[in-house]
Amino acid sequence: MSSTNDAIGDFLSQARDNAPDDLQHYFLSFEDYWERKLWHELTDLLVKFYQEPQGAGIRIPLYENFVKSFGDKINQLKLVQIGLSAAGQWKDDNERLTFLSTLASRVDKPASQDAYVFALTAVASVRLRLGQKDQSRKDLDKCEAILDTFDSVETMVHASFYRVGADYYQQSNSFADYYRTTLLYLACVELEELQERERQRLAYDLSVAALVSDSIYNFGELLLHPILDSLTKTEHAWLRDLLFAFNRGDLGAYQILQNHLNANRLLQQHQGFLYQKISLSALTQLVFSRSPQDRSMTFQTISDETKVAPDEIEHLIMKALSLGLLKGQIDQVAEVARISWVQPKVLGREGIEGMRTRLTEWDSGVSRLGNWVEGVGQDVWAA
Repeated sequence: MSSTNDAIGDFLSQARDNAPDDLQHYFLSFEDYWERKLWHELTDLLVKFYQEPQGAGIRIPLYENFVKSFGDKINQLKLVQIGLSAAGQWKDDNERLTFLSTLASRVDKPASQDAYVFALTAVASVRLRLGQKDQSRKDLDKCEAILDTFDSVETMVHASFYRVGADYYQQSNSFADYYRTTLLYLACVELEELQERERQRLAYDLSVAALVSDSIYNFGELLLHPILDSLTKTEHAWLRDLLFAFNRGDLGAYQILQNHLNANRLLQQHQGFLYQKISLSALTQLVFSRSPQDRSMTFQTISDETKVAPDEIEHLIMKALSLGLLKGQIDQVAEVARISWVQPKVLGREGIEGMRTRLTEWDSGVSRLGNWVEGVGQDVWAA
């Protein structure tokens, strides 16, 4: 035991001598806390040290020669946090995978399943980079099963799970799952803590996923999320404009912006689908803008107001009905659509103004009805 203690003491002394002047005080405190068995204080100081950019070169040796010796005595979640910082210094993903797999096995105990999930999601992430998608999926499924048993867990554990899950779905071209999982990830982190480039990447990828997904026809959650503002005043600002054009069903704006679609492979491949999608949005926007009593429209009226070709209207309405965007009936002989319900939308400034006008008209209608009832029923009221 004394030889182990001597080896640790020698390691810390040598590491202190080799460290930059600004970091040497850490090693003095490391040794002091370690000798006094102040594990909580030592853990917090280690977490802080592992965030020092200047200490990157010693993260792996410090973990292997020092942290591992008392790893079972400290908070297991923080042990994994330290281990992940060390793992980032491996140049080779295979070596990183071995390191992280060992770390995950170490904390795989009944009392530290949150730490196990935290480590296993990192393992899944490396497997994903190495092309081991099936094994990565198994790791993520195992993590999800464990997380479902918790009433609560540290936010960073959920954030890690959602981030790696989103990466998996993106590689699999599962656009809706990527969209949903990335929004869950963003709910677990503070945007200010993400680098600007990362915010822009997430906003870009989310926008593309929302557009090309065949099951996402309401972008409300993304349009209201501040992550989208990351695209403002960048070369990808057009993508933000395109999302808002889709939300309001603006075919004119789409035709102006569609020249940008060639800048992205997925958008370029889905141009036909994107035209159908914004046409559906134009249809639902038209219905939404009308009062419930004024939602019986001829195909020609729909064509005139949405700018969709007349011969496409019937198929467009049927598509909207099948997707659950609208509810109603079609009279194919009379070429009339009678709509009873439309999927709610996120309202822009113009939409809010339209809603205000409709509410004002409704209020006036109620007042007129009240006056009429009062006028024709005077004898009844008198009685």
